[in-house]
Amino acid sequence: MNITFENMSTEHGKDIIDIFNYYINNSTAAFPDKTVPYEYFDKFINITKDYPAFSIKVKDKIIGFCFLHAYNPLPTFNECAEITYFIDKEFTGKGIGKMALIKLEIEAKKKGIKTILANISSKNKESLSFHKTNGFVECGRFSGIAKKSGEQFDIVWMQKQID
Repeated sequence: MNITFENMSTEHGKDIIDIFNYYINNSTAAFPDKTVPYEYFDKFINITKDYPAFSIKVKDKIIGFCFLHAYNPLPTFNECAEITYFIDKEFTGKGIGKMALIKLEIEAKKKGIKTILANISSKNKESLSFHKTNGFVECGRFSGIAKKSGEQFDIVWMQKQID
């Protein structure tokens, strides 16, 4: 399978939102409680300004997306970014998330970013395991602050030093 990364652009919006909406409807991995309209993609474009953001493709099909964005907009936090990635359900478990993480780490280093943060639902055992396996450590937990589909869950913060 030939995986490529292409700079995320507005022409990818529909496919990216379709992937995101799948996770909204079927998990706690995406935090909104109901599907988002295609215009929501503008939020992704806005928060990733000056940060690496990619559509993940097999041939011409978008199978996922990944990006970094500011953890905090103050210059004090310039060496820290938050990570987001979602892979089409048909393509999970094939090493694509690891490829996306490596790609973002390379790009982060070019920007002088030394710490990557991830915030993850405590119900998302696969993501927690993925991040731990890939060098992230739990650095914080907000107990019971989120509720989706009637289920209360924690938000787990994990971090990875990449310098």
